[in-house]
This record gives sequence, structure tokens and C-alpha cells, in this order.
Amino acid sequence: MGRRKVLALAAPVLAAALTLSACGGGGGGGQLPQGDQKAGVNDINPQPDDNIKDGGTLQFAIDSPSANWNQNQVDGNDVASARMSNTLEPWIFTEKADATLEINKDYLTSADVVSTSPQVLEFKINPKAKWSNGRAMSWEDFEWQWKAQNGTNPAYQPNTTTGYENISKVERGSDDQDVKITFDKPFGEWKGLFSPLYPKELNSDPTEFNTGWVDEPKITGAAFKIGKIDLTAKTVSVVRDPNWWGKKPHLDGILFKVLTRPTMPDAMQSGAIDVADTNALLDAITRYKTMQNVSLRQAVAPDTVHLTLNGGEGRILADQKLRQIVFEAIDRKAIANAEIGKITPNPPLLGNHIFAQGTKEYKDNSGDLKFSVDKAKTDLDALGWKQSGQFRSKDGKELDITYVSSSTPASDDTGKILQQQLAQVGVKVTINAVPTADFFPKYVNVGNFDLATFRWIGASTPASGQKGAYSLDLANPANVQQNYGHVGNKAINDAFNSAVAELDDTKRAQDVNDIDKMLWDVAGELPLYQLPGAVATKKTVANYGAMGFATNPIDYINIGFTK
Repeated sequence: MGRRKVLALAAPVLAAALTLSACGGGGGGGQLPQGDQKAGVNDINPQPDDNIKDGGTLQFAIDSPSANWNQNQVDGNDVASARMSNTLEPWIFTEKADATLEINKDYLTSADVVSTSPQVLEFKINPKAKWSNGRAMSWEDFEWQWKAQNGTNPAYQPNTTTGYENISKVERGSDDQDVKITFDKPFGEWKGLFSPLYPKELNSDPTEFNTGWVDEPKITGAAFKIGKIDLTAKTVSVVRDPNWWGKKPHLDGILFKVLTRPTMPDAMQSGAIDVADTNALLDAITRYKTMQNVSLRQAVAPDTVHLTLNGGEGRILADQKLRQIVFEAIDRKAIANAEIGKITPNPPLLGNHIFAQGTKEYKDNSGDLKFSVDKAKTDLDALGWKQSGQFRSKDGKELDITYVSSSTPASDDTGKILQQQLAQVGVKVTINAVPTADFFPKYVNVGNFDLATFRWIGASTPASGQKGAYSLDLANPANVQQNYGHVGNKAINDAFNSAVAELDDTKRAQDVNDIDKMLWDVAGELPLYQLPGAVATKKTVANYGAMGFATNPIDYINIGFTK
């Protein structure tokens, strides 16, 4: 599914708050040049096959181990997990730099809409496609993925049911490699479904789906396979799979290394890694720019930072009016300038929850929201939160909200800024700095926070990709999907259901912008800023760098080293 992923700050996918990443050439100090601000391009040192060596191992820096090798499970939706897993599992459609989706002929020979009323898709599976256990990929893999993610069995813990819940049946066509998918409700962004595709052996059992692949991927189906998972060294190696039926990868393999973000420049300098996100760390960018054998690459990417407010039942921020006042009391411009202002001077504020800046669909829907200490104080008084000493209280309870930091520099810094800003209106902020590896599974995913900052990495299917982050399962609140703040309502649910059913792209974009206005009002997530999208690579690395929108999946087959 082309859903958003999270990343911790320093630059946020499903990600914890760290310093943001940016990259590029030229400019003074740690500043990045003012590049093309339109989406649709990337900066990857493109090279034809003849210019690339056969072999070699790419040393790839990541900042956390995989929480679950099943990306479709709620704990597996982070960037590090995706970057490793996407070397191993099928994507039937792949993203291009211009945010369009292209059929992957390694897995499907065709994908057609054969009926519009009802909507019916027919996928023809490449007869060469097979899983690492020797079984041919078949219609049953699609059937079981639908059953695991359509929301009808509460034993499964998917990170989204979007799109799958619109399907009424998946059945065998003329043979086992012919898939017929029938929708009982139309679904416009259908190309985002069934990617990554997992085998029926994973999807046919809820326990296997939820926890069976926590330690390792048991079955693969791509150009690479697992070489070794070394928990002590914090590395994962993937190597060419000799049973791969498609184009032979240039690389012998990829060695993923878990490193903290501040240590990545040292690793690049010493030759321990070949590629790394800059995470918008000023020190990292400054150092990369001085390395003779390193290129800083930059492209507009759907990499956005926001503040999530936990409005779940029993939480202090369950009150929508109180969340709206918190919005008023936060100086977003000060946060953006503090975190990325020295890299991209006067960074624009992010005015949309769903569309990234640089896309044609982006509109600033923040409306009348303005930072105002005086208004926030007046509104808190009216809500019954009266000043008592330094902080406010109501019915004997102090207005104390907990900010959970992922213990990265950016996350820590943002927490301190929020603490200072909210103190001006009498709101106490307690900072709980937790281990980075625990940030999502033990805090964000389970709602153990009041405030948290992290990054969303967008996808090429914005309506369906974001539905799970802002819809609320009113019948089963435990079904969080990606709505970690538990904020939403029936109107937003209905609007998303209508938007994803819209087959006209222009009308769907208009519908989604209307939803975004509702999200500003419900005040569950405060957009802050967009990261510059910069990556450091050794100059000999070909066909990789700042990928723009072409990240799901990264084209690992064509990455290599120049001759």
C-alpha cells in the first residue's frame, strides 16, 4: 500500500523526531542551495549500465533496526524497515520521481480495469515470478493479503485497511496467475494496493502476520535475499538471489548498518558507509560539503515534520478546544527556524497535512490560525484553566502535558522549544526522553504520550495513503492503524471514504484539500515544516541519492558503483 511511513526527528517517515536532513552542492557553511522547488525530479547521478561496475557491496546507513519485517503490520511501518524489506519483497507498482506509479513487469505482465460498474481489476502475474520457498506467486497471495488487511478480522493488526476494505472478493481467473479483484465500493488509487506483496504463508494466520516476522523475513521474492542478520554488530546484509528471474543487480549485495545520526559523517569520512541521509543536521551537511569524495544530492521530497497531539480517551488533550489553544500557543516559525533555518534560511511553514510542498495539489489550508500568546491565555481562561502560580490548573488538576522525545538532537531541541513556548501561556510540558528504538513501538504506536514530533514520508497515493493516519475507527478504538493521536470523527471518516472512491484525479485532490481543512479544525496534528530532501553519497555511487518521490521502493537493482 502506498501509505506514509514514519521516521524519528532529525528528519521525520514513520520516524521519531530528529534533526532534519538536507543535501546539495554549493552554498556557504551548512546552507543548501535554492534548488528546484517543484516535485518530479531527483538527484541520483544517473548512469547507464555500461558505466557501472559489476559487483561490490553498498554500505547503507540506517538509524534503527527493523521493528517488524512485515511492513503491513502496525510496527513495521518505519523507514528503516522499509529500506531493508524493499530489497526482498515484491512491489507490483513502483513510484517514479514525478509521483506517478508504473507497473513492475517483473511481477505483473498486465494490470487492467476490466469493469467500472462494479470496478473490477485483472492482474496477470509474470509466470516466472516465484517465492524463495519455490512456490509460484499466485492469486492466493493477493486473496490472503486482502483478507489480512480488510479489517474484518480483529485478530490482525494492519497499519491500514484503506482500499482493501473496498474490495468484495479476490478470486482466481483463467489460471493461478490470473487475479480478479472486485470492489463493492470504487477505489481510485488502486495501483497503491498489494505493494509490498507478501506470501500467503504470512497473511493466512494472524499471529504470523503480527509477530511471525519480527526477527527475520521467512520468505522473499525479489532480486536480493538475506545474507546475515547480525544483532550484535547491528548490521543486515542482503545478497543477490541466484533464483531471481529479472534483471541482474549491479551490486553483489547491500550492507545496512545501524548508526546514530550524529555519527554518520564520521562513518562516511572513514569509508564505513557509502550513503547516508543528512537528516538536516547542520554539522553533518557542513562536514559532507568538505569531503572530496562525497556528493550532497538534493530533491524535493514528501518528507514532513509535524507535532502529534494525543486526543485519546482519558488523555488531557482529549478536549478539542484545548488542542486548538495549544495550536495557538505554538510559534511554528520559531521551531522551523531553529531546526532547519541555518540550512534553508526562512523555511516556509507547512500548511497541509496531506499534500507536500512542491506538488501541484498543495494548498495552505491553515486558515486563520496564528501564533498568539494573548489569545491562547484568554481562551484558556474561558475554558476554565486558571493560572495558579507558574502554571494553570482546573478542578485541582495541573495542566501538565508530556512530550515524548526520541532522544535525537532534533527531538530534544523541539521538546525544549515547546516547553518554553507553552510555559508562556501557563501550560507545563514535561519531557520524557526515551530510547530511540522504543519511541514508536512502546510510546507512539500505543498512545503513551501527549505530544510527539516525528516525520511522515509521503507516497504517490495521498488520499488512500493518508486515510489510515486521520480516520478513526469509532467501533474499535484499539484499531489505531496510523492515527496515533486517536483524533478524528465520523465526518472525516465519511469524507475520506468519499475521496478514495473518487476516480477523477482532479476532483479527488479537491476533496482531499477539503478534508485537510477539517484536520486543521479537529487539531490532532500540527504541521510544522518540510525537510529539504538531501542525501550524502560517495561520488562513485550511481543511480542513488536524493530520490524525490521515487522511494517506494528504491530501485536497488540499478544502483551500483561507476567504473
